[in-house]
Amino acid sequence: MRTVLEQLIGLLPSGPVALARVIETTGAGPRQPGAAMLVTESGSVVGSLSGGCVEAAVLDSARTVLASGQAAADRFGYAESDGIEIGLTCGGEMEIFVERVDASRLAVLTELRRALAASEPVALATTLESTTEWKLLRPGDSEPWRGVDRDAAALLAAGRSGIVGAAEYGPESDARPRTFVQVFATAPRMILAGANDFVRALSHTGRRLGYRVTVVDARETFATPARFPAAHDVVVDWPHRYLDAEYRADRIDHRTVVCVLTHDAKFDVPMLTAALGIDRLAFVGALGSRRTDAERRERLREAGVGETRLARLHSPLGLDLDAHTPDETAISIAAHILAVRGGASGLPLDRLDGPIHR
Repeated sequence: MRTVLEQLIGLLPSGPVALARVIETTGAGPRQPGAAMLVTESGSVVGSLSGGCVEAAVLDSARTVLASGQAAADRFGYAESDGIEIGLTCGGEMEIFVERVDASRLAVLTELRRALAASEPVALATTLESTTEWKLLRPGDSEPWRGVDRDAAALLAAGRSGIVGAAEYGPESDARPRTFVQVFATAPRMILAGANDFVRALSHTGRRLGYRVTVVDARETFATPARFPAAHDVVVDWPHRYLDAEYRADRIDHRTVVCVLTHDAKFDVPMLTAALGIDRLAFVGALGSRRTDAERRERLREAGVGETRLARLHSPLGLDLDAHTPDETAISIAAHILAVRGGASGLPLDRLDGPIHR
């Protein structure tokens, strides 16, 4: 939608426009959720959804939506390349939602444009109902909205678009309608210090959780893209020096997670000293036994790290899952990060009362 936003704002004073967006994909697909196409009452088209696979069908839906004012959803699956049915030849599936947008949406769209120009993280939530509702969401918003605000906030924090709320019909869907949350924000960062099997496993898990994963280690032999295929970036540098440079370049924000998994004091003490000196980090953790943790904390004190900053260190890192293998440990660490990020207890749900999704 970002690519057609300016045109949409320019077209609305002249009349309503059909806005078609990809809201969900499965498997291979030509476009990602949020890709948008506009159709005017005169039949003009702006943007693309699939490179030509489904545009004709969407154009028909857009005409109907413009005439009726009622939004509609269409799902397209695989179609043979030499067949006559409409679908995707790449083998994936996509759901496209088409709604009528008029000048009453200009205030929200103008504010969205302003936020994007200022590089502010923001999300546009749209209820997938016949008559849609919109809500512009920002980090830290606390106002409840249609029962999906917390789930929408989690997507915004993760930097990825998706669907939240109920998919079924009935009383619950009225309280929590199926809602598409289109996120306009970069993915949060996960910086992993070290180049071992635990880092490799956590890089896979972190990527699946929506983080942009960076592996950093000073040993060129170990820090290679081939050893860490799930990482977005593999950097050969002293971890503390790299973190300091990223901070000075303003590439660290309040969503950034730092995990130290080096098991080597000459790496982890300088890195933790640097990380604990950055107040804006969301999470700072270090892997190791309780003995290692006690010795490391003492070295950090000797390095000048005060007790207030030490209290921010999550070490030993991970929840009590009796994890042994790197993959099990990665799940333990990821669960720890999620619990801290959401202010959750990390306890088994069967030991807690009240709603599961707060």
